[in-house]
Amino acid sequence: MRALVLLALLLAGNAAPSPAPVRVLFDDAHHNVHLSDGRYKPFVELARSAGFEVRPNPERFTPPALAGSDILVIAGARGAAPPAPLPERGRPAFTPEEADAVRDWVKTGGGLLLITDHYPLGSANEILASRFGVTMSNAWTDDPPKTDQSVGGLVFSRENGGLADHPVTEGAHRVATFTGQSLAGPPGSVPLLRFGKTAVDRLPPDQTQTTSAAGRAQGIALEFGKGRVIVLGEAAMLTAGDGADQAGGIDKTGVDNRRLALNGLRWLAGVPPPRPSPQPSPSPLPGRREREPL
Repeated sequence: MRALVLLALLLAGNAAPSPAPVRVLFDDAHHNVHLSDGRYKPFVELARSAGFEVRPNPERFTPPALAGSDILVIAGARGAAPPAPLPERGRPAFTPEEADAVRDWVKTGGGLLLITDHYPLGSANEILASRFGVTMSNAWTDDPPKTDQSVGGLVFSRENGGLADHPVTEGAHRVATFTGQSLAGPPGSVPLLRFGKTAVDRLPPDQTQTTSAAGRAQGIALEFGKGRVIVLGEAAMLTAGDGADQAGGIDKTGVDNRRLALNGLRWLAGVPPPRPSPQPSPSPLPGRREREPL
């Protein structure tokens, strides 16, 4: 018996340790439209169900605040919250020092998921996006041929040329978004969700003036130093719909937003994707919430 116990202990000691969970820091400190316990709670729950360790961030970005995290998620950061008027909400959400801290953290190996939306969130997030060479239209973007009334928004698919080939889109065939803004990335970046020749940006303040958004994107992926960055120009694609607001991508049937979300987190962390498997259609989340104003 003693020999068996010793053998068991020896085998246990030589067993490979379990991999450490990927640590995700979710920003709740910048007047965010989407909080980790608000409309992005389903995204947080999805990440946790896949093995990611998610914790909220209640403070400004500094090197100590970012240390110990593998991925930083920022969703809908603003310069101010309602009832402040829209121009004030569009003020820079981050100080130059914060933007520099995030840039330096990514450069040394961090993964940033920066999620923005239509006016005024382009101008609010521009200071951080510019650190990675990404520009934002700060408008409302339409691409009529991609509009799908059954989804209630735009659909980027393999068939319409809207989905790029990239690890973030692997296994995805249709991704839905709900207005948002257009983006442009630096040389070497990949436009994940590509607008067509007919896409237009409707400009603030009243959307009466337009400019072409052809050649721009609503999702961009890039490598930066030792790290990686994904910037999205629309936020509801990674939320779940409810009775008060049906816009929400990760629980919609017929689209692959859920796969896009998990692929994005895995790519940012440098984790290989699992084998593709059929995904059951998720059930709508209970409860009713009012749509949060930008």
